[in-house]
Amino acid sequence: MRLRLAAAGPAALKVLAAAGTVSAPVQVEWGGLSERPPAPALPPWAPTLELDSGAVLFSPNAICQFFFLARGEEPTDLSNQWLEWEATELQPAASAALYAQLVSGRKGPEAAGALGKLLEHLEHSLARRGTAYLAGECRSVADVVVWGSLFLLLQEEGSLPGELQALRSWFQSMSGSEACRRAAASVLEPKVLQEFRACLQKQPPPCPATEAASSRQPEEPEEEGSEPALSEEEIAAAVEAWNQGPEALPQPWDPPKPVLPVQGRRNVLITSALPYVNNVPHLGNLIGCVLSADTFARYCRLRGWNTLFVCGTDEYGTATESRALQEGLSPRQLCDKYHGLHADIYRWFHISFDYFGRTTTPQQTQIAQDIFQRLLARGCLQEQRVEQLRCEGCRRFLADRFVEGCCPSCAYPEARGDQCDRCGKLINAVELKEPRCKLCRAVPVVSPSQHLFLDLPKLQGRLEAWLGQAWAGGRWTPNAEQITR
Repeated sequence: MRLRLAAAGPAALKVLAAAGTVSAPVQVEWGGLSERPPAPALPPWAPTLELDSGAVLFSPNAICQFFFLARGEEPTDLSNQWLEWEATELQPAASAALYAQLVSGRKGPEAAGALGKLLEHLEHSLARRGTAYLAGECRSVADVVVWGSLFLLLQEEGSLPGELQALRSWFQSMSGSEACRRAAASVLEPKVLQEFRACLQKQPPPCPATEAASSRQPEEPEEEGSEPALSEEEIAAAVEAWNQGPEALPQPWDPPKPVLPVQGRRNVLITSALPYVNNVPHLGNLIGCVLSADTFARYCRLRGWNTLFVCGTDEYGTATESRALQEGLSPRQLCDKYHGLHADIYRWFHISFDYFGRTTTPQQTQIAQDIFQRLLARGCLQEQRVEQLRCEGCRRFLADRFVEGCCPSCAYPEARGDQCDRCGKLINAVELKEPRCKLCRAVPVVSPSQHLFLDLPKLQGRLEAWLGQAWAGGRWTPNAEQITR
């Protein structure tokens, strides 16, 4: 394995300390900042780990995780939580504080003070667990990653407030380990550190995590509307009631039908992914989405929450039309057939839907057309020409599923118009070599067609304002928020 590093910084600290902690057989190479990694979206100092297989890892946390996995240390739920928290909460705030320290000249204690509640959370978690490490009795990948983000900020004496005793003890223990000391010595060389500072000055200041986001913790989420934590007395009373039998337990909420929101109760809407109607459900479909949603719905009802669990068959799209042609049925006949099969199978498994419908109802049509008409009236749609394959024999433009041909990447002769089943590459149908219509086997031609698009740039400002309000409430997971950003 070859680990390439461009400059000092938290990323280099993490991966060097992780490699040293598990004694990974890795060859370390330092390169210039001008040698960017193959992923252009990454900063020039991002590390890369080239595996013996030829695959390359770019994420510092993924590299650290790989080193520990290679030694046979499986990740735990707790260590995974800390890695997610470090990536979405600590790392943005620490990067902003480090920029202020190295570029703006802010002193260590001032920069560390900017982390505020994040350091307090670390102190609380370490003190509560009564152990020297974050995720167990031994040094884990989570300890290395969190230490790497903090070291350059907290290395100066007096950077940590005196009341953070557990955090101070953990930080000193980590910094005193041989692997961390060697990693720190490598990145703290004046020449290397100066090069990193010069590179930082050329970058825009990083955005720290928002106050709402930084207040969310991995082990103790504080979402709006969540119930308070149970006391020891409440837990003991619940155990005693359970031992007395079902008669002593609170009765589940029996909502009126149809299930509608009830003022003063906790109202929960649960939807599982809508299954396509062109096949018979198998165990993978059930386990992948329906069963987990059903389990949660049953839990919510036992808690006495007013719960509505809905699902239905997705009956629109070319997959339905293609299957109907194969079976010699009209699309409507095919949908009626498979909707009944789906409903029967879910009933046999006792899936507790409050309503299992379908997307071809008059209400669905009315709602969808109303959305379209309002978008059109407000100028939020635009028309554009798109190059598409047209079959002159069938006298129609061909959807992706109605085209097959030779994959432009691997030359597989039966690639679909949207993806190659051999190499997995996503394909634009017009890129296929030797394309043919799946309906009549004729050779289609490329022809322009008019399509409607949602004008997202026109909606961007309002969408960002709405998202800002949603995030301020603290009801989104950090992962969902980062993906949306």
